[in-house]
Amino acid sequence: MRFARPHCRPHPLAVALLALCTISGPAAADDDVEASRAAFREVYPAAERGEWQPAQERRALLEDYVLWPDLRAAWLAAKIDTVDDAEVRAFLDAWGSSRPGRELRYRYALQLAKDQRWPEYLEVYRRHYTNAGAARLDCYASRAGIETGAFDEVAGLARSLWLVGESQVDECDPVFHYLRGAGLLEGPLTRQRFELALEAHEFSLARYLAKSLDAESLARVERWIAAGDDPEAFIVADENCRDTEEHRAQLLYALERVAWGDAARAQTLFLATSGKHEFPSRASARIARYIALSAAQQHEPHAFELLRGLPAGATDERVRAWQVRAALLRHGWSAALAAIDDMPPAQRSEAEWRYWHAVALQQAGRVDLATPIFEALAADRSWYGFLAADEIDADYAFAHAATPADEAILSGLAREPALVRARELFYVGLESRGRAEWSGAVARLEPAAKVQAALLAHRWNWHSQAIATLADSGRFDDLEIRYPLAFEQAFLEFAAAAGIRGSLAWAIGRSESLFMADVRSHAGAVGVMQLMPTTGARTAAELGLPWAGVATLTDPRSNIRLGTKYIAKMLERFDGNVVLATAAYNAGPNKVDEWLPRSEHALDARIWIENIPYDETRAFVRRVLFADTIFHWRLTGEPARISAEIEAVAPLPQQVSEAR
Repeated sequence: MRFARPHCRPHPLAVALLALCTISGPAAADDDVEASRAAFREVYPAAERGEWQPAQERRALLEDYVLWPDLRAAWLAAKIDTVDDAEVRAFLDAWGSSRPGRELRYRYALQLAKDQRWPEYLEVYRRHYTNAGAARLDCYASRAGIETGAFDEVAGLARSLWLVGESQVDECDPVFHYLRGAGLLEGPLTRQRFELALEAHEFSLARYLAKSLDAESLARVERWIAAGDDPEAFIVADENCRDTEEHRAQLLYALERVAWGDAARAQTLFLATSGKHEFPSRASARIARYIALSAAQQHEPHAFELLRGLPAGATDERVRAWQVRAALLRHGWSAALAAIDDMPPAQRSEAEWRYWHAVALQQAGRVDLATPIFEALAADRSWYGFLAADEIDADYAFAHAATPADEAILSGLAREPALVRARELFYVGLESRGRAEWSGAVARLEPAAKVQAALLAHRWNWHSQAIATLADSGRFDDLEIRYPLAFEQAFLEFAAAAGIRGSLAWAIGRSESLFMADVRSHAGAVGVMQLMPTTGARTAAELGLPWAGVATLTDPRSNIRLGTKYIAKMLERFDGNVVLATAAYNAGPNKVDEWLPRSEHALDARIWIENIPYDETRAFVRRVLFADTIFHWRLTGEPARISAEIEAVAPLPQQVSEAR
């Protein structure tokens, strides 16, 4: 069935948002609150630029608004180098425990250090940042102790900042210069940091430190660098080197570097090197494990034997998982059964391995044993549950159950100050700040109230927090909340324009971002559909869409338009194969080309997915295809069989030619 749509469309989350649709709760009908929101959206950018006059002109609308502290803090932060201390301290006295207060205090502390107002800086540091583990502030505190004659107080802190195996923040440089000038870094302390840097493989730092030690220390660093820069040449030249403990460690490091790109070559070199050196058993097992796993992830034919041949101490859950995958890749059903049987009970009972156990039994002709396993799995709403249902032609266990609303609790939550602040931050386009406020507030709720908070966020069309909060409550059956038709008009419009299924577009948006418009990944992907700026710019040019960089990607409509176009391009590139297109969306099309089968025969898509080398991409593909099925059911009321939707994975044409 298709659930009733929300009463309003999901709204854009950019600061340039002009209007919001009706929301639940008393604030929804409050024209004054909406006027305050509109005023805040208009003047906040000016406050961030250090312009207060626009806010002053609308003070009557804003002074009693719940986000007034955020507005004032933004202006104070922008003017922190010129504003009077009294204004900053007055704000911190009133709002210091709030998030805008904490952020402003941090900026104020940095400004005190920049202005070299060391006594005032130490006062703030001692009250708020001692033992906070903030290297930048700790370095300034060490310098403040030096400058104020209180070095004895911070000597231990300065020493701990020095004794790390990586480069410290630039703010530590004056402290280290002082320590060196005072003769406090000579001998043991520099030697100790040098060894830490080598251990961490921070060779640039180690080289810098070695220059103040001796020629042998510098030579040691250069050997490590050589092992990393040209590992195969380093290993081949092994016979010209001394058989020391460190040299053996360098050989193992070089072997890992070779294995990263060519596990088969690394195995050959390892066997040759092992004949000349007696490696410690733990180190030998570690490199053997690394090579074997690399071989499996590179789809080497001998990977299964390498993994099975590892010593017991090197065989863990990851190794056992890849044993099964390597067996599946070559249709070694008996080998897969043996590998699964060798798993510890907790791992063997996971849905993934129960499913493949049943498939292997089925392929071995033991349908009588496989069917009960499929039946049990099919009772679950999951990737493997749906695949199992396909094997026995059973109905999918969608098992939707709406979250019962407790209006009394909902009404109380809607008035809770912390949640009101979170909601308003979301509504004015400061979603990331709102998420932080929401998470802190919800963490303090009782379980029943947390469930209702998820429902409240859903009513507010704050889908990321509704999904996350419901899951955190241990509730997974409300598919309307967990798989919402977010940004409905944009998804339907742009999916149709790109010629792809709306359910697939929603599945990617949910899997990538939980429909967060402003979220950024560690790799730099941005927005609802998590597009890299280079991909966004290129796709925008193809569409003739004006490009304003990150601002375009954080606008939901623009992001969805670009994302749907990009997945359509991936589908075209891979001849409509949704499995490959989805993997390419996450890892890039060139990587997917590398992962295609090496033989002339097509590979079962399920097995290909299982053998995706990247854990993140493998999970992403499963998650998207599963969510695609849920969204299709939500939209049509009909199940779309996963096994019918995914195509076998064919090799690249040139690989077929070579195989022949």
